[in-house]
Amino acid sequence: MAAPQRITSRNARFQQWESLLTNRNKRSRAREFLVQGVRAITVAGEQGWPIRTLLYDSERAPSRWAEQLLRTSNSELIAMSPQLLAELGEKNEDAPEVIAVMEIPEDDLDRIPVSDDFLGVLFDRPVSPGNIGSIIRSADAFGAHGLIVTGHAADVYDSKSVRASTGSLFALPVVRVPSHREVSAWLDAQRAQGRPVAVVGTDEHGEADLFDFDLTQPVLLLIGNETTGLSSAWRELCDHTVSIPMTGSASSLNAANAATAVLYEASRQRLAAARGSA
Repeated sequence: MAAPQRITSRNARFQQWESLLTNRNKRSRAREFLVQGVRAITVAGEQGWPIRTLLYDSERAPSRWAEQLLRTSNSELIAMSPQLLAELGEKNEDAPEVIAVMEIPEDDLDRIPVSDDFLGVLFDRPVSPGNIGSIIRSADAFGAHGLIVTGHAADVYDSKSVRASTGSLFALPVVRVPSHREVSAWLDAQRAQGRPVAVVGTDEHGEADLFDFDLTQPVLLLIGNETTGLSSAWRELCDHTVSIPMTGSASSLNAANAATAVLYEASRQRLAAARGSA
């Protein structure tokens, strides 16, 4: 365990970490973001994510989890007053026990593995960071291999997205790209290597019902912007579109809920196919 430093005032380093909560440009320049919660920090460690700094409460006796984390970590350790830690934890009262300052990985589509059973998700221009985190969580739960976030969008590393993912951000490759062009080139390269990934868009006027479409093939599922749906560029690149059958008065679902429904159906079909071939 490295010797900890202490921070007792809102000095320059504290203000830098505070800015990571709300300022996307500063996150990008520093290539850092803040993470709290036992599950999230534990999964990050298990998945080999670089933890640059661990901030912990200087006045609280550490739990068994925190004591082991701090004792075994090679990261910089900072002891901080609970009041300052509560500010970074965005809590009015109770401070989190530990906050990790994590390194943001490169946005490289090759981080997403593509195999014969590939299942990927793409979120087109999301507005809500909470929706990004929720889709990351669902994609992880239902066996997807990665998530792509495209266009001018909310940030994957926004604190609301990180919290909503409940640690799944660290178990699932998530890559940000500027436009459809980068993804189209990546798909062309995959297809040239014999991986025929089908691009399947979700739309309330889809050509087929979700339950009737074969989701056992290698597939990239497209989820549109919360207000306007898929852009025209993505619609043109779709090989197929599917709709989620609904019987109530609602004509559509929240983007995160729609993604979860489609991912669940893909998982269901794949499990059924695996059992049928066993």
